[in-house]
Formats: sequence, structure tokens, C-alpha cells
Amino acid sequence: MTINHLQSTTTLLNGVQMPWFGLGVFKVEDGSEVVSSVKAAIRNGYRSIDTAAIYGNEAGVGQAISEALAETGLAREDLFVTSKVWNADLGYESTIAAYEASLSKLGLEYLDLYLIHWPVKGKYKEAWRALETLYKEGRVKAIGVSNFQIHHLEDVMKDAEIVPMVNQVELHPLLSQQELLSFSKANNIQLEAWSPLMQGQLFDHPVLNDIAASHSKSVAQVILRWDLQRGIVTIPKSIKEQRIIDNANVFDFSLTDAEMARIDALNENRRVGPDPDNFDF
Repeated sequence: MTINHLQSTTTLLNGVQMPWFGLGVFKVEDGSEVVSSVKAAIRNGYRSIDTAAIYGNEAGVGQAISEALAETGLAREDLFVTSKVWNADLGYESTIAAYEASLSKLGLEYLDLYLIHWPVKGKYKEAWRALETLYKEGRVKAIGVSNFQIHHLEDVMKDAEIVPMVNQVELHPLLSQQELLSFSKANNIQLEAWSPLMQGQLFDHPVLNDIAASHSKSVAQVILRWDLQRGIVTIPKSIKEQRIIDNANVFDFSLTDAEMARIDALNENRRVGPDPDNFDF
């Protein structure tokens, strides 16, 4: 597995190429803030952008993409764009309508990846059937889920015609998701990390600082490198251009097996986001 530059890709179950590294825009305000961060990312070599209906910034992401393509001469096919269907829309027809709405806000003809945002009990299987329809009709390049635990995945796969290609979950050194990672690899599901930097809560961590110092790297760079070396797609979020550039500066060093093990050992199964087995939205 060679991940040696920002545009390196992993091959999903269906052959689609997905960049290992991307920009997340959770909590980035629609309008100039999201436009400038997405454009900065694309200008600096990022090819993957991850948004969601609930973020309320798809219109700004779409504007940024269209301006960035015009300014860089890249084609739409050079980018990998992800969005997600929100919980309120998790019915068969309503999921298809939500996809249309996201496309229209983004101003795009298709998405590269469409995800079910949360495993709402009794609803996600109908939504998955809708995603399969969109996929079989060639309207989306890849489909997947987000925040699914092993038992949710098993439940979907029991009746699914198509195995989810991606599962995007909260994942960082204090929530290393080893069991889910093993399950995902065994089933050819690509695991993807949201909140990989634990929303900045790990920057003072002594073990991470120690490892970072020995590579003359930042803690953020060490964590993102740890993701990649575990075979996990990662999408750090930032609105500052310099941070966007720095986050991606992780392709010129490697963590040793001993360093990887030290980071693995930090796991406390601790979340900053909601528990996928116990949420009420």
C-alpha cells in the first residue's frame, strides 16, 4: 500500500478510486468561510471534499468547487465529492429526494460518494435500498454509511445487494476503532475517520508530542500519518489555508512499528461525538 502523496487513492470494493486524504467541512459556515477553505484545499492539491446535508454548507461547497475548477483548470472528474443523507430523510423515496436536493445545492451532476449519516433504528435499511437504486442507476459512483458499528453493518449486509463501500466514523488515538477496522478490512469496507484530531484535544498529549518531536512534525501530522498507515481514509477539517497545507504535509515521513504501537495503546474508547448506539436526533 503506497500512500506517498496527497492524491494517492484507495480502491473501493467496486473499483472506484478514493483519495486517502481529504478536507472535512463539518461546522464550517456556509458562504465565504466554506468557499475559501474548499478553494484553498483544492488549490493546494486536495482532491477530496466531504460535506453533508445537515452541515448546511453544500451551496458554498458547490460554489467553491465551480470556482476552483475554473481557476485551476481541473475537471470535475479530478475531484471526489462526498455528501450524506440526514436522519429526517431516511425513507426510500425521501432518501432519493434528499440526494436530488444535495446535488442541486452543490450544483453537481453526480456525487462520488453518498453516505447514510447515522444508523437510525428501523430506518437505515430503507435508506440503503434507496442508495442501491441510485448506484444501480449510475447516479452516484459509490455508496456507504457513516457512524455504523459492526452490528449495524451486519444488519444492513443481511439484506443488501451491495455491501457498503465506505464507513465513516469518529476515529482518533483515544478511539482507535481496532475491532471495526478489522471487520471492515475483512469485508472490503473502507474505513474513514471523522474528527481524526479529536477536535484539537490531543495537541498537548505527551506521547504524541514525543513522537512528533522525533520526526520534527506536529502532533496533527503524526495522527494523520497514523491513520494512513493503518489503512484509514482521513479528512481533517480546517478553515485556515496554512493549516490545510500543514495537515497534508504527511507524505515525507513514516512512523515506526514501535511508534504505531505506542499510539494504538492510547485507546480509551472515548468519543467527542454521539454514541452510534445511543443518540436521539
